[in-house]
Amino acid sequence: MTHLKAGGSERVRYTPSHQRMFQYLRKRFAIHLTERKPRRARLVSKDGHCNIEFGNVEDQNRMAFIMDIWTTILELRWRYKMTIFISAFLGSWFLFGLMWYAVAYLHRDLPEFRPTINHTPCVENINGLTSAFLFSLETQVTIGYGFRCVTEQCGMAIFLLVVQSILGVIINSFMCGAILAKISRSKKRAKTITFSKTAVIGKRGGKLCLLIRVANLRKSLLIGSRIYGKLLKTTVTPEGETIILDQVNIDFVVDAGNENLFFICPLTIFHTIDKTSPFFELSVDTIHQQDFELVVFLDGTVESTSATCQVRTSYTPEEIQWGYRFAPIVSKTKEGKYRVDFSNFSKTIQAPTPHCAFCLYNEKEAKAKARKGYDNPGFEMAESSESTDDTKM
Repeated sequence: MTHLKAGGSERVRYTPSHQRMFQYLRKRFAIHLTERKPRRARLVSKDGHCNIEFGNVEDQNRMAFIMDIWTTILELRWRYKMTIFISAFLGSWFLFGLMWYAVAYLHRDLPEFRPTINHTPCVENINGLTSAFLFSLETQVTIGYGFRCVTEQCGMAIFLLVVQSILGVIINSFMCGAILAKISRSKKRAKTITFSKTAVIGKRGGKLCLLIRVANLRKSLLIGSRIYGKLLKTTVTPEGETIILDQVNIDFVVDAGNENLFFICPLTIFHTIDKTSPFFELSVDTIHQQDFELVVFLDGTVESTSATCQVRTSYTPEEIQWGYRFAPIVSKTKEGKYRVDFSNFSKTIQAPTPHCAFCLYNEKEAKAKARKGYDNPGFEMAESSESTDDTKM
């Protein structure tokens, strides 16, 4: 910053560094004011989780979660799943250990009964509860150390051995299968599908469109991908009924359609704002005053596992920018390769955009009328006759 005096007055000249500093402070102040605004309640978070709570569920409906134990186990968090996994094995080992201890107690094989030299125990080398637990562990996981074993003198011990072996296989198959199924769930594949942080409204192909950018972070494709949206808002029916989460279908397409996408590079999907669109009556001044939530879905089949997956995200009115377009993201190098620059993935650029959808359509109609001629039935042409009198000089 420099001070210049001219004619007794002092002028202040700001250098580019000071201008950049003021722009940065103004931007931070605007972000701070935005964060202080009350956030709207949203049904779907940006990462796809649903913000919904069920209350007053009847007990008989709660039992359905127990009946469908497989799905319940799969949907548990990892900390709860590992707790059940460890508890299932430790519990079964300890329970059968008590049974083996009971068999040895009833057959009087324990040292406190002072068995004779010719006494043949049901299970050799079980001297107490600890050794019974170790024998239960060795039996169920088929370790087979050879130090403790069942003899043929006791039918009860043979029956218990068969029961524990069968139940051990069932528990092992169920718990290991549940962990393997949770690891291989296609839900994790959805983490590599990302949407732009904001949506934009601008002109595309001469039409006013709502645009969203989506990218696949893996080189493997999603087979049979399909993109669609739902507009959630509160409506009041003509009968006076208030619907809190009224759903309206929003059609999203790319240039080649909305199905069987070649999803190898980032795509820009768009929704045309025409007279059938719920956004038709909005404008740049009223869109941020609305109360709605736009939920976008992407369904597809994972190429490597053939499992279906769904990716979700949502946009509130504050996350929709009117009069912008997305910055270019794909370029071609000198070596002939295509390069995707994700630093511009959510970056937007201002673009000339009509104030509202009505403005665009009125402009088109005015241009169409200007190119055509129209007959006016109320217009009559009157003929005038010229005087033939000679003018005397």
